[in-house]
Amino acid sequence: MMRIAEYKESEKSRWDAFVRQSRNGTFLFLRDYMDYHADRFADLSLVITRPDGELLGILPAHRTGDVVVSHGGLTYGGFVTDGRMRTALMLDMFLRVQEFLAERGVRRVVYKTVPHIYHLVPAEEDLYALARIGARLVRRDLLSVVRPRGGIRFQDRRLRGVRKAEADDVRVDRCEDYEAFWQILQQNLLAAHGIRPVHTLAEIQRLHALFPDHIKLYAAHRSSEMIGGTLIYETPTVAHAQYIAASDAGRSCRALDLLFYYLLTDVYREKPYFDFGISAENGGRDLNVGLIEFKEGFGARGVTHDFYEFEIAPPETDGGCR
Repeated sequence: MMRIAEYKESEKSRWDAFVRQSRNGTFLFLRDYMDYHADRFADLSLVITRPDGELLGILPAHRTGDVVVSHGGLTYGGFVTDGRMRTALMLDMFLRVQEFLAERGVRRVVYKTVPHIYHLVPAEEDLYALARIGARLVRRDLLSVVRPRGGIRFQDRRLRGVRKAEADDVRVDRCEDYEAFWQILQQNLLAAHGIRPVHTLAEIQRLHALFPDHIKLYAAHRSSEMIGGTLIYETPTVAHAQYIAASDAGRSCRALDLLFYYLLTDVYREKPYFDFGISAENGGRDLNVGLIEFKEGFGARGVTHDFYEFEIAPPETDGGCR
């Protein structure tokens, strides 16, 4: 038996504590991170407990009309669970959540998985449950991932870039000048795609203040000028390059080659994974070949990130796991 309830702000401490001791939760699921854009998403996160109140799992989610997404404001989502989760329990959890959502008029769920590189221990019972309920794979992104501890084979072109940047007196270190980096990032995105970063400068400064151990900026400078950088989202198992950008001067002297060489061989050499993120556009349908070849030049190879959809049967009809 289990009980499903909508998350309430009074449960913030309990929610956060569960995320911190879970096997597949990251700081993105902490309420201070989720709620920074609460004005843009109608939260419908779920809390799953036993009848005695023991917490079994949580589901970060938001609702738009009769559709629930786990979660539209996050890169990845899905059920967050701890070491007590078992396969039969996960099957039952999917069934009960479907019944709960059906009673509230939800007709479709978009379920973002948590890529396995972010798991502290294996936690893919939800993938089995998705297959059992007939969920459809509707999107597959490809993360470019390096295992620094596994030995890295850098492309000769990247190593030549490192030497050029060093010869041009480029230096790389951790930096707090988010405003300078955001100017470079915005110029890059507007010129290449006509878009702006998902986060505003004020938002990322606020998030960095809330999560200084998880959100870090590393930048390349020549003299006193910032010419490139990357914003890192750091979790126990992954250092993820959330944003990457270089100015014209940075591209000319290959500043990003030196930056990522430094991160992979020094700062994050003991990290299980370094995630360069995706290189596709248009919902994963169009591959940016130049971008992914740049990442693969540092030894990155593919890890999939899948998105599923499934229908919720109205309460009067039969639906769920079998």
